[in-house]
Amino acid sequence: MFTHTCSVRSRILPIALAALLVVCGCGARAGTGGKPRLTAAFYPLAWLAAQVAGPGFYVQNLTKPGAEPHDLELTPRQVIDVGESKLAFYIKGVQPAVDKAVRQHAKNHSLDAESVVTTLPAPQDEANDGAADPHLWLDPSRFATVATALGERLARIDGENAAGYRARAAQVVARLNALDAEFRTGLRACARKEIVTGHAAFGYLAARYGLTQVGIAGLDPEAEPSPQRIAEMTRLIRRTGATTVFTETLASPKTADTLAREAGVRTEVLDPVEGVRPGSHDDYFSIMRRDLATLRTALGCS
Repeated sequence: MFTHTCSVRSRILPIALAALLVVCGCGARAGTGGKPRLTAAFYPLAWLAAQVAGPGFYVQNLTKPGAEPHDLELTPRQVIDVGESKLAFYIKGVQPAVDKAVRQHAKNHSLDAESVVTTLPAPQDEANDGAADPHLWLDPSRFATVATALGERLARIDGENAAGYRARAAQVVARLNALDAEFRTGLRACARKEIVTGHAAFGYLAARYGLTQVGIAGLDPEAEPSPQRIAEMTRLIRRTGATTVFTETLASPKTADTLAREAGVRTEVLDPVEGVRPGSHDDYFSIMRRDLATLRTALGCS
């Protein structure tokens, strides 16, 4: 009897201890250099979090460099990290695995970037459930609003250093507003307004700068369009005089390449800034400015 009891206890105690660590947050600073953890769902949010949080937080990007964020599956360790973080920073609807982890483990210490801006609806064929287009970071003015909200949230979490979070947020906002002005000036006078994209990631950018996005697929970059859709897009390209079909950095260019061949136009990369490849020295601003230059050439802007 004694032996059986001890055996049971030997199995139960490690499990109970692990559960206690999760509940009490005793592991919250493990592997963070002694800093509180801020978990960010994918690149643009991790980039913004690092800008605003500064040295006060360890910012963890849940999506590895070079990975397509829509496909993210969290490891058990990452789920624990979300639960133990001081703040989980995400956009609802982009990554179901992150949505689930936040819902189950971080409901009271999370910030959904969508919740602080006016959102646009998803493309018409995907909006029947009332979903919003999540790609809000491609509008620098909206992203500036998110930066301010993040600064305020961190200031409430760490009141002793509140002034630093607010000051860094204000600096990022100023840079984002300057970028917004560059886009408004650069895309003001263009011969064409239609941007034909691999998937419908550029709705916010198009709405902000007076363009019309025509996505081959919807919000899912891996969705396969029907032959009818390809034929429809080919006719649209010829009718509008579009010169370019835009591919992406992290998604397969196969469909866009097929359409470009059918329509007799070229392809160029228009980066939705969903991630950067390992070893890349790019950041949000450099990618966005490269996108602006690409658009100006493709749209015949003066």
